[in-house]
Parts: sequence; structure tokens; C-alpha cells
Amino acid sequence: MTPTSTPATPSQTAGPFLSIGTSWGALGAAVEAGVPGSFVLSGTVTDGAGAPVTDALVEFWQADPSGRFPPETPDTWRGFTRALTDEGGTYRMRTLRPGRVACQAGLQAPHIDVSIFARGLLQRLVTRVYLGDEQEANASDPVLASIADEADRARLVAVSVPGGFRFDIALQGPKETPFFVP
Repeated sequence: MTPTSTPATPSQTAGPFLSIGTSWGALGAAVEAGVPGSFVLSGTVTDGAGAPVTDALVEFWQADPSGRFPPETPDTWRGFTRALTDEGGTYRMRTLRPGRVACQAGLQAPHIDVSIFARGLLQRLVTRVYLGDEQEANASDPVLASIADEADRARLVAVSVPGGFRFDIALQGPKETPFFVP
């Protein structure tokens, strides 16, 4: 008897009930309010037509202020949080400034890794947020340097606003956020 193979299950986009399975852990805070040095990162997630995506899940993963990731960090540092977008497509999270992380090409600029899950996506989208007040570190970051188009690099840098930074995420269109292969 010869073994039979079963065809692969076709991929599907996340459906309209995406939020049922993704709301756990959506605290919107890697640190509590009032922690010295904490700031808010916020922005809007938009689709290809520029409309707000009202049911996206945005995940954040980052190093601590010393450039370390768990489990090498103090027990109080999670380095991870999730935030859901609201009816205006806006997300908000509280965190601490990440430290520079070593890699083979040198030191990476302080950054926050971001994954976006939303209705209509076949898989998560992955990007990075660099802080706008870190011009010198950003200029020497090997990942940013690998992006040839200056406008694309600029779309990865969060803008300073009172109390933190703003980073808008465009899933498609002329101002699409640069995404990386996970």
C-alpha cells in the first residue's frame, strides 16, 4: 500500500472575529504609569485607503534601558505588551526607552519591534519603531542603513510629541510602513 498525501490546508485571512483570540495580554503597558523615564508610544493603524483599522492588535517587544532582553533582565521588566486599536484605529502603549542592542554589525539604535495582526492579513506584519530624538544612533543603525530609500527609512522613525512619541502604521498605500520578513 502506498501512503497518500493530504493536500495542504489553504491559507486564510484572519476573519471578523480576530479580537476574540487576541485580546489577552493587551495591557498597552510594558511598565506602569508613573515609572520614572516612562513614555507613551501611540499612533494610528490605517488600511490601503487611509481608513483607520479599528480591530488591529499591535504587539511590542523591546530591550530594557540597558539593551538586554528577558531572561537577562530584572524580574520587573517584561519587554512585551500588546495594544488593541480603538474605533479611530489608534493604539497606545507605555514603556521605557530601550537601550542599544549589540549585533554582528555593531550597535543597533534604540528601537521597538512591532507585530501587527488585523482582519484581512494572511500573517502578521513586522516592523520597527526608532525614536526620533536618537539621530546619531539612528544614523549608524545597520538595519536602517540597509534600507535604500530615504522616505522608507523616515517612515520607521517615531516623531516626538508631548509625553512620548507618535508612530503611525500604514498597512498599504503610498505611505506604507516598511515591513520586514518575520
